[in-house]
Order: sequence, then C-alpha cells, then structure tokens
Amino acid sequence: MIATATVAGFLHSTKEQKQKQKVYHQHPRAAPKFHDDTVDEKTDDTEEEIDFSEDASDVCEEEEEDDPDDYCQADHLTCGGETIGIDLGTAFSCVGVWENGNVKIISNEVGNRTTPSIISFAENATVGDNAKLQAVTNARNTCNTVYNTKRLIGLNFTDHGVQDDMERWPFSVASGPGDIPYIEVDWKGEKKKMMAEEISCMILMKMKGISETYLKKRVTDAVITVPAHFNYNQRQATICAGSRAGLNVRIMNDTTAAALAYGVDTRQEEGEKIVLVFDLGSGSLNVSLLTIDDGILEVEATAYSRLGADDFDNCLVNYVLSEIKHCYDHDFSENQQVRMIVHEECKRVKHILSSSIQTTIEIRNLSDDIDFKGSITREQFEDLCMDYFIQCILPVEKVIHDVTKFSKADIDEVILVGGSTRIPKLQELLTGFFDGKELYKLINPDEVIAYGATLQAAMLVNKRGNSEKIPELHCFDVIPFSLGIETDEGEMTTMVKREETFPFKESILFTTTVDKQSKVLIKVFEGESSLTRNNNFLSEFVFDGIASMPAGKPQINVTFEIKMDGILHVSVTEMLTGKTEEVIIKGTPKKETTSTSLEGTLTNYSIL
Repeated sequence: MIATATVAGFLHSTKEQKQKQKVYHQHPRAAPKFHDDTVDEKTDDTEEEIDFSEDASDVCEEEEEDDPDDYCQADHLTCGGETIGIDLGTAFSCVGVWENGNVKIISNEVGNRTTPSIISFAENATVGDNAKLQAVTNARNTCNTVYNTKRLIGLNFTDHGVQDDMERWPFSVASGPGDIPYIEVDWKGEKKKMMAEEISCMILMKMKGISETYLKKRVTDAVITVPAHFNYNQRQATICAGSRAGLNVRIMNDTTAAALAYGVDTRQEEGEKIVLVFDLGSGSLNVSLLTIDDGILEVEATAYSRLGADDFDNCLVNYVLSEIKHCYDHDFSENQQVRMIVHEECKRVKHILSSSIQTTIEIRNLSDDIDFKGSITREQFEDLCMDYFIQCILPVEKVIHDVTKFSKADIDEVILVGGSTRIPKLQELLTGFFDGKELYKLINPDEVIAYGATLQAAMLVNKRGNSEKIPELHCFDVIPFSLGIETDEGEMTTMVKREETFPFKESILFTTTVDKQSKVLIKVFEGESSLTRNNNFLSEFVFDGIASMPAGKPQINVTFEIKMDGILHVSVTEMLTGKTEEVIIKGTPKKETTSTSLEGTLTNYSIL
C-alpha cells in the first residue's frame, strides 16, 4: 500500500526570506475526504467511498502568516514525491509521467488512456468509466451523475453561461452563499451539496491514484492545465482542488502545454517558429499564438469562445430525438436517462464520421417497446453543425488580428488539440483559412495537453536525464485579463494590461483623496472596463498607517507582481514612513465590501 500525503509547498523557504504577509482564503471551497488514504498497488475496478461528514465550509479557512515561498514560486518542485502532468478536462482527463527519458501517458484500470471526468453517486461514489456506465444503465442514478462541472469552477451562479448549462444537465445546481453554484445530488438518503472544486478534487484524486498505481510510488506534485481563458478565480479554485487532492500544483495553460509538446517534438529545427494552437475542448475553444525560439516559448495572444465539442454533440442529440419522435410519436426530450444514452451514442457517431462517410445510429430499450435504428451521413452531420464550425474560425481571426506584427501567412504550424479537431469539415475550414497550409497532426490531440504538462513537470523537477530529449525550454505565459485596483469614483486603474507576459512586476504611485486620511481599502479587480463594477472582483484588504497629511500629499506605492507560478502579489508602501504590507491574492473571493467606515480612496499621484 502506498500512502498519499499533502505537502505544504514546492519549496522549503528559509527564515531569512520570510516577510509579514497575509494569504487570503476567501470563500471556503473545500474537497471531500476519503475514508481510505492509501492506494492499492494492483490495478482493479474498485472505487473509494467519499465522506461528506465534514462540511465544505469548515475547510480552506483563512490562513495568516503563511510563508509566500510555500506557494509555487520556484522553478523546481522539490517535495520528494513523484511529479505528474494532468490534463483536467471538461469531458475527459489524462495523466502522464516522465519515465526513462520519455513521457508516459498512463492507462486507467480499464485500459483507457483518457478517463471520463464524471462522478456517479450511487451506492458508492465512483469516478471515471464506471461512473459513466452507471449513468446510462441505471435510470435512478442519471440525476445523481455529475459531469462538465469544470464549466462551473470559480464562477457565480448568476453567470449567463452557468444558467445556460443548467438547462442541459440532469443534475441540479443551486445558488449558495456568495452566489457560489452548488451541485446537488441525492446520495444515501440525503441531499448533498458540493462546489465544483470538490468535484474537480475527486477527479484529480482519481488521476493521482491511476499514476500511483502505475508507479507504485507516492505522488506529491502535479502540473495541472487549465483553459487559456480561465480568470484568476478559476485558476485559484483549480489550485485549491489540487491541494485538497494532496497535490502541490503548478497551473499551466492548455494551449501552452500543447505548444511545449510541439516545441520538444521539433527541437532539432533551428530558427524562430510561429505556432497557432487550436484547442477545441468539450466546453470551450481556446486559440493561442506563440513563438518558439532559442529555447524560449512565449505566448503572444489568446482568444476564446464558449463554443465547444458539446455543442456538436447536442446538435446530434436533438436530431436523433426528433427522428425518434417522428418514427414513434414519442417525445423523450425531457427524459434525462434517454438523453444521456442518446448523448453517448451521438459521441460515438461523431467519432466514426471523422473517418467514415456514413454510420448507423442504434439505441436499444428506449422504453418497453421502442428500439431505434437509423443512419446518418457525414454530410448530414456537417449540415447540422455548420454554423458552429464556422464560428470556430472567429477566435482564429481574432488572435491573428490582435498580434499586429504577424499575419496568417507567417504562421509556421497550426496544432490541433482535442478529439473533435479530427472532424474533416473543421480541418477543411482551418486549412482554407490558412490558404491551404497543412495542419500539424503528428501528436495525438487527445493526449497532447497531458504530454506538454508532463514535460513541464519533468523540467520543473530537474529530471532531465538526457538533455537531447528534454532541452531547456522556458515557457512564458500571459495573463488573460487586465489587473488593477479601484480608485476614486469607482474607476479601474489598470496596473497590468491583459496578455502581459509573466513573470512581471509593475508599480504605480497613488495618493489620498481626504485630508489626514490614515487608512484605505485596497480593492483588486480583473477586467477591461474602466469602471470596477463591470469587472471581476478578486480581493480586498485595508492598508493602515498613512502619514497624517493634506489630501494629495502622501505618496503610496502600489506594486503588482506575478511570478512564474501565476500567483498575484500585491504590496503597498507608504513612502514617507516606509511601512509596507504585502498580500498574496490566493483563493476565491468573498463578495466585495459595498460600504465601509473608511473615508477616502486612492487617486493617481501628480507631481506639481
């Protein structure tokens, strides 16, 4: 048996490096505990039972005086356990490990190299292929099968995208404290409420278990990928999920991981390469433009659409349900188990039509006397989804438009990520957009993200046994949204603009708006609006100790810094007294303060 363990951070910091800092864990988002904290050395189909005895709100409490160096700030992982790369996908997840000078994608207990990101709450809570099987074979369990919850993580219940998704899911989602969406299931005679981070934690524990079973060693560290468009809260929620799964986490963009896999695969070639990554996942489409030159991989721009492969599947589902209704005069559109069965069949059909021009649709036991059998051609499928296929090109156009120094003729390679990029019509449209350029297909699109994440993990732990196979590739990603603070009259003063490469450190000098103002509430936001009310609130803290002077006289220096780990550090210094406070913006925020007893805000300092 191999015991799993949670380790506080990537590095052991020294006392000399410690400063007085605060770590704000706002919105307690926790993960469930497992009864058995060990992993069997043999591969089997058994699933661990999840314990909900501890309320989520009792975990992830605010921590004070934590060492900032415990939070993924270094270039190397040094906790002593094994390190893995995980593609935490909306529909499927994939895990890899660096072994014998190569990336090894690990198969799960049923022999599949990707694992469904699905959890079924039946007699036991199961994750993966068995959960998927239970959902389509047990009518009572359909509404207790949870999937696609990555589309909820770090978002608010009132978000328009969340409301749209809820209409398609068989399970219930309700609003919780702070407008957090809570997933509801009936399990063991009780109604259980969970946040999306808890579901992600269970999936990560599954992937960790798969790797530990294969390695027969303890796994402590992981590079976990997220969509390039994920905002700060979504990224920190993913880190929290990994931490609760017993992992020290470094976050990496999906598209950057894919580009890293390409960069290593083509390392023999010299000169700058301009690469476009087309990442079509189940729940979103992310497109990134990157350059690779002399061991440096740098993201130039990203673009995003909420459109995903699920939209293609739903087109097929609606088509099949309409055909069934036409043939049998029976409407199954509100029957959640039938919809799930049809959905699985439609995904199979979509895959087959990528290599065949026609296939059969066969669904048995829709009811006591109804079995459906039909056929569909690739042309019919393309007609059903053509509007979506065309929309997939829009982010490609945008990302090239945003980087004015490159044109589409300058793109050296177009890398396809995600199983649905195998669809011939989609490839045809991409090839046409790039004036006949051949698409790069040498890396498995289902595994390329996990491959890149594993490479990054290997580089971070310095496991480069053969420098010819793992060269010194340094990845420089970008922030997806502008970061700033609220100043007078609710304005957003941008500290760092979107698509700024990190690591970075930026400072701006501010002053007071009220005479003898001694303290100020610092509110941190991300977004592109000039008014903070239209942007995404991240965190807030009070800075106390401003020198007693007339308004406009104190000099208050605010610094935003993001290191290689992607964690935002905000420091405030009163220049006259030298008092400094630094805060790590870590965790998902509470609702922002709407009223305060503090008088005055900050405004930009002007030298007269």
